[in-house]
Amino acid sequence: MSFALAPDGARIAYQTSGEGAPLLLLAGQANSHHWWNGVRADFAPYRTTITLDYRGTGDSDAPDEHYSTRGFARDTIEVLDELGIDRADVYGTSMGGRVAQWVAADHPRRVRSLVLGCTSPGGTHGLERDAEVRAKLADPAVSRQFLLELMYSPAWLADHPGPYWTLGDPHMSARSRKLHFRASAEHDAWDALPRIAAPTLILHGDADRFNPSANAPLLASRIPRCRVELIPGARHAYFEERRDVASPSVVNFLAS
Repeated sequence: MSFALAPDGARIAYQTSGEGAPLLLLAGQANSHHWWNGVRADFAPYRTTITLDYRGTGDSDAPDEHYSTRGFARDTIEVLDELGIDRADVYGTSMGGRVAQWVAADHPRRVRSLVLGCTSPGGTHGLERDAEVRAKLADPAVSRQFLLELMYSPAWLADHPGPYWTLGDPHMSARSRKLHFRASAEHDAWDALPRIAAPTLILHGDADRFNPSANAPLLASRIPRCRVELIPGARHAYFEERRDVASPSVVNFLAS
């Protein structure tokens, strides 16, 4: 375990593995680097993968302060600086895709290429999940099972008993979880998206109700050099359930 030190003194834990050019992997809301456990090996033969624990998750510090996706992006730059990496490919999924938008827009010289997965521009322009999804996620009696079904198909769940790292860091505090929720909910990069200079691939499962796939063309309408790939039948955790499609797509895009 290694740490980068943010300007405010917070320690940001990061992890590296594999060989080759650097690939920064950014996890979803309220999740640590374990989010990538199921697919990280797909990139190891081609890239040195870099993950981090957001503030409030994993082994990073959890200062009781306002969190934001833009602030998380600044922490990722501290990690790259600590590693002496000038430019990296960046792949962010879900809230990690929101963080990645800020990394690419605010630090364009640091991003060689960008992959945005199952994410949205946020703000008034982003398409939110429907009322039924919001209601069930707010009901403690059904929220965990419903979240699993938003992430994965019933057939995949039947063959994969877990652990399910995409459900959140089980060790983070309730306070940190709320701060993460607010950071993701307040995300709005609409005006910044045209500043993204890196070639960009947008991936999304077309059966994603957690973050509707209609957000993919919205992002594409704002990012100058991008293309969209929708994965048929895939839900929010497309990168894990459909790794047979998603991981090669990312590897081929980065190689091009």
